Amino acid sequence: MSAALEAAYRFCTGVAKREAKNFYYAFRVLPRHKRDAICTVYAFMRKADDIADDESQSLEARRKAMNEWLEVWRASRGATNVADPIFLALSDTQKKFGISDSLLEDLVRGTSMDLSPSEGPGAGVDLDDGLQGYESFDDLYRYCYLVAGVVGLVCIRIFGYTDCSAELMAERTGIAFQLTNILRDVKEDAERKRIYLPQDMLREFGLTNADILALAGGRPIRANERAMLVGLSVQAWEYYESARELIPLLDQDSRPAMWVLVNIYSGLLGKIDRRQGDVFSTRVSVPTREKVYALVRGAAMSVRARRQ
Repeated sequence: MSAALEAAYRFCTGVAKREAKNFYYAFRVLPRHKRDAICTVYAFMRKADDIADDESQSLEARRKAMNEWLEVWRASRGATNVADPIFLALSDTQKKFGISDSLLEDLVRGTSMDLSPSEGPGAGVDLDDGLQGYESFDDLYRYCYLVAGVVGLVCIRIFGYTDCSAELMAERTGIAFQLTNILRDVKEDAERKRIYLPQDMLREFGLTNADILALAGGRPIRANERAMLVGLSVQAWEYYESARELIPLLDQDSRPAMWVLVNIYSGLLGKIDRRQGDVFSTRVSVPTREKVYALVRGAAMSVRARRQ
C-alpha cells in the first residue's frame, strides 16, 4: 500500500471515529482491512450527507454542490492518483471487496433525497402546511431501502458471505435500523417539516399531522398516539429477526461487528418501547456505558473467532 493510500484510509477512519457514533463501536471489532473499508464507505456517505444537510446553503446551492462533488467522484473511479482521500480510499475498497458503482450511486441517491424530496423512487409526497411525508408503509419502505437497505448491501460485501440469502437479510436489517431511527427522531423530523410516519397509519389511529406537530411542540402524548408509535415499533422488531438470521451467514471474523450493531440499535428500540413510544419529552439514546459493554463483548467474540 502506498503512503498516499495509507494516509487516505487514516483520514476516513478519523471521519468515522469522529462522526459515526453507534456504527464506530461495531467497526472497531472488525479486522483491520475490513475496518478500513467500512470507515471509507462511511466517510463517503458522511460527505454526501453533509452536502445535502447544509441548511446554511439554499436548496439550489446544495444541489449544485452535490452535482459538482459527484462529477469529481465519477471522474476519479478506478484511478490511483486521486487528490481526494475519500475517493482514493473508496476506489481501493471497491476493488478489494467487489462493490459496484451502482450500489454506491444508490447510497448517494439515498443520502441526497432531501434535495429532491418529490422525485424518483422512494420520494415522499407533499402534505398540508408544507410538510413532506409518505402515504403508506410500502412508500416508506422504498425510502428506507435507499437510505439504509443499500447500506446493508454494501456492508455485507465487506463483511463477506457465501449464502445469497444474506443479501435480503442485510437489506431488511438496514430497514430495521432506519425504522428505529425514524421512531427516535419523530420530534426532530417534525420540527424540520418531515413526517416519516405513514399517513395511512396515522389515519388508522385517528391521528393527523397536526397531532404530530403538537407533540413535537410539547403537548403530552395520548393513548392513541402511543399505540401508533408502538405499532411501528412492532414492525421494526419483525425486521430485526432478519438481523439475527444474517449474523451466522457472514464471514466468522465479521459476525462480532454485526452483533454489536444489532445489539446497540435493538437496544435503542427497546428503550423506546419501555417509554411506550414517548420520544417527545426527552431524546432516547443508548448510554455510552452500554455501547462500551457491547463493544467489549464484541471484542471478545472477535478474539475467539480469530483463534478458531
